Amino acid sequence: MDTPQVAVVVLNWNGRALLEDFAPSWVAYTPQPRAELIIVDNGSTDGSVDYLREHYPAVRLICFEENYGFAEGYNRAIASLPHPIIVLLNSDVRLSAGWQEEALELLEADPSIVVVQPKIRSLRAPQDFEYAGAAGGYIDRWGYPLCRGRILDTLEEDRGQYDEVCDIFWASGACLIVRREAYLSAGGLDARFFAHQEEIDLCWRLQLQGGRIVAAPRGIVYHLGGGSLDMNNPRKCYLNFRNNLLMLYKNLPLKRWRQVVVMRFILDLLASGVYLLRGQRRHARAVLAAWRDARQMFPDFAGQRNRGESIPSTMLRKSVLWQYYALGIKRFSEFKR
Repeated sequence: MDTPQVAVVVLNWNGRALLEDFAPSWVAYTPQPRAELIIVDNGSTDGSVDYLREHYPAVRLICFEENYGFAEGYNRAIASLPHPIIVLLNSDVRLSAGWQEEALELLEADPSIVVVQPKIRSLRAPQDFEYAGAAGGYIDRWGYPLCRGRILDTLEEDRGQYDEVCDIFWASGACLIVRREAYLSAGGLDARFFAHQEEIDLCWRLQLQGGRIVAAPRGIVYHLGGGSLDMNNPRKCYLNFRNNLLMLYKNLPLKRWRQVVVMRFILDLLASGVYLLRGQRRHARAVLAAWRDARQMFPDFAGQRNRGESIPSTMLRKSVLWQYYALGIKRFSEFKR
């Protein structure tokens, strides 16, 4: 039997409740025989595996004996699969008809495209973009992530304003469609990040290798979000600040890094002060802890640093914080790039 072109890979860890809600859409909208749905279990102890074997015996199941985490779980699974195209799909994403069609057309038409992201809307508010990816992601000149359809915490309604295919800086790990060969050549997701922004780091490395990251807005998926850590969790705050610093240290040219790190220290110190004024003391401490731990981890990344001078053309040259707070710009379509 020929290997399907596409593997839709869902990583599960103690997510039986999510499987009950979301697996029906994965089965319904994984287009056979072109694509195969594969669920990778990361050492669950909540009966997830028994549930899948009982209710979805035809779905391919890969079982790990322990929890390898998000990045390493995907890395191990993808290394073992022969499919030319891999979809990294979060376990809290609901698929819809035709979600993958435009993405696969783009990958087939242009070998320079290595990653494609469909449009990601909120499952809770289906006409709105979802925080983690929206219609495709960017980072600003100081390394802060933003999306077409989401600047900081402000989400837009999808009115078709971002319906053009275009190059983006990063695709969301909620639904990331990637060439397997490119994924492996870039080293996959960096397991040292543990969680959050590892897909941005991957997309940055792929661009440094000459690949393109593209938004395919005709396809739509719906993301619940916050399944592992709530948006207001100090742990999430810590990981986002720490991993963002690690990503910048890894991928920026040395001269640019020296410029960015000074400004980021000032801006992140201000962010910690704002959290403190709001009474969010644990968040304020999380920002400071992120800096402390990132500095301790920098030597672990020294061997993988960007030794060149190139910066992807998709990196924005303006500051999102300045435009959001000083100029009042809340929509990406108004963002001065």
